[in-house]
Amino acid sequence: MFEHQKILILGFARSGYEAAKFLANRNNEIIINDMKAEHDKDKVDELKKLGVKVILGEHPDDLLDGSFDYLIKNPGVPIDHKYVLKARELGIEVINEVEMAYRLLPKDVKLVAITGTNGKTTTTTLIYEMLKKANMPCHLTGNIGFPLCGFLDKLKSGDIIVMETSCQQLENLTEFNPDIAVMTNLSEAHIDFLKSYDNYKRVKSKIFQNHTEKNIAILNIENNDVLEVTKNIKSTVKYFSSKKEINGCYLKNNAIYYYDEKVVNLSDIQLVGTHNYENIMASIMVVKELGVDNEVIVSLLKEFTGVEHRIEFVKNLNGRSFYNDSKATNIKATQIALSSFNKPTILLLGGMERGQNFNDLKEYFNNVKAIVAYGECKNRIKDFADSVDVKCYVVDTLEVAVKEAYSLSSEGDVILLSPASASWDQYKCFEDRGVEFKKLVNSL
Repeated sequence: MFEHQKILILGFARSGYEAAKFLANRNNEIIINDMKAEHDKDKVDELKKLGVKVILGEHPDDLLDGSFDYLIKNPGVPIDHKYVLKARELGIEVINEVEMAYRLLPKDVKLVAITGTNGKTTTTTLIYEMLKKANMPCHLTGNIGFPLCGFLDKLKSGDIIVMETSCQQLENLTEFNPDIAVMTNLSEAHIDFLKSYDNYKRVKSKIFQNHTEKNIAILNIENNDVLEVTKNIKSTVKYFSSKKEINGCYLKNNAIYYYDEKVVNLSDIQLVGTHNYENIMASIMVVKELGVDNEVIVSLLKEFTGVEHRIEFVKNLNGRSFYNDSKATNIKATQIALSSFNKPTILLLGGMERGQNFNDLKEYFNNVKAIVAYGECKNRIKDFADSVDVKCYVVDTLEVAVKEAYSLSSEGDVILLSPASASWDQYKCFEDRGVEFKKLVNSL
């Protein structure tokens, strides 16, 4: 499979580069194409030495024809891109790097896939760290930044793959079938990419599409949309709940229980907030299936302080506490962040214009004393702030926003970057935005 084929890879990025490198070593004819003209020169040269044809800075109309066997699409490429539409007309299969790598996985490895609107990265990282602490052979991959095909040559019998899986990746998956699949929650997001919330939910549910009763689905019973999209799945379903005792994993008497067995006291957990307890419960359910004992779970939770860019404490400066929540690229994530603080908060809000409904933040504004708005949607944020009678200061860039927020703050305040917006108007990714925020804070 995937040998002696002609393959067009659409999108350079991490997954495109790794897919091209892997496939070029399997006697395939590979063309990689990206509209962006400038990419890492060393990586471009490496691919060219492997025989890959690299076309950058344009999408030639005559590039794709019926001679191709596959179109491998970067997850970030729009679903209505002209090459995607033409490939379907020509009967060329459109997949992504994840699907390609999945089809080449050894049969004796375990695959755990985590999806959902929020909490994916924290849950994925927790599962991986628990398995690693238990000295189990595991690999961290997927949307968290490590393409799956980069691990294919390293996998051994009995290895466990822990994979964060985005809606963009799920859109072009057909045979992909994880042994254990987790859905943390669902709320409206990525409408610009998938065109409607109904389609977004449909795509998210594809993580279970090939499941049978031999596969396990771990679900948040408190999220109605999760229950709706999974009502007909064929998996063996197991639930977690942050609100009531259930036949599964739940909170009781300030502790987390797993099928009536107390696993860990909340006081022993470094992470705080109901959203994090849900992420932890999902993680516990996964690692319990894989044989991790309570001692390892408790030990990890006592030391795990969270993932970078997700309500990440940066520093305390003159009594002001700075938090980096750059991963909050949707309204729900910012609601979660605002719910985590009970101190006066100055909120840095804004980024790419995606038609976000900022009114959905209103009931979470009890402690917000001011907003600093920046980026493409800054003027709409100002209109929203005026409508809820919250002071709003409009600037162009994050650099100016940080300085403005600090000048507005008082001792005891929280200064929170939680943009409720994608970063692509000014940054390559939310990680770059978060890194710059931390540099700006540390330079104050």
